[in-house]
Amino acid sequence: MRLHPSLALLLVLAPPAAMAQTIKPAPLLTAEAQQAFFNALREHCGKAYEGKVVIDNPKGSGFEGRLVMHVRRCSEQQLQIPFHVGENRSRTWLITQTGAGLLLKHDHRKPDGSDDSSTMYGGHTQDAGWPQVQSFPVDAVSKEQFVRQGLAASVGNTWQVYIYPKVFSYRLVREGREFRVDFDLTRPVDPPPTPWGY
Repeated sequence: MRLHPSLALLLVLAPPAAMAQTIKPAPLLTAEAQQAFFNALREHCGKAYEGKVVIDNPKGSGFEGRLVMHVRRCSEQQLQIPFHVGENRSRTWLITQTGAGLLLKHDHRKPDGSDDSSTMYGGHTQDAGWPQVQSFPVDAVSKEQFVRQGLAASVGNTWQVYIYPKVFSYRLVREGREFRVDFDLTRPVDPPPTPWGY
């Protein structure tokens, strides 16, 4: 029995199933300073620390009560860091390696676990930064979200995250506004409850 020429050609060109499964995804590339920053923060995985507001200019609201950050879940690509304010468990910082740098997003949830009206805003690194400090200027999607919500001042946001041997800091800065929380890494505390939605 002879095969039709087109069928014979198809059999020759079609790769065996085993060959098709050997294709590996391209590796994510990260600047050395960004990888060192990510690794330094990941070393605290599973631990929680208490903090305090050290800069709040002009004075805002919503950060009354005990402040605790918890490096809760860590993978090779993402760190999930809930930020608890008293009994409020709505905030989780997500730091993700994208292959073009680091992405910071703010995952905000309601007590029932559903998305808050303002959630997943943040920014992406635009330079290598330093092993101790990374800056995240607001991204285009977040700018659109802020404008829709009447928060036009926030389109100038830059978030900064600092990791030193004794302190972790989260900072927000824009024209006319600066906010910073420092967490004492020398004194771990009991991990807080699971954040809303997780």
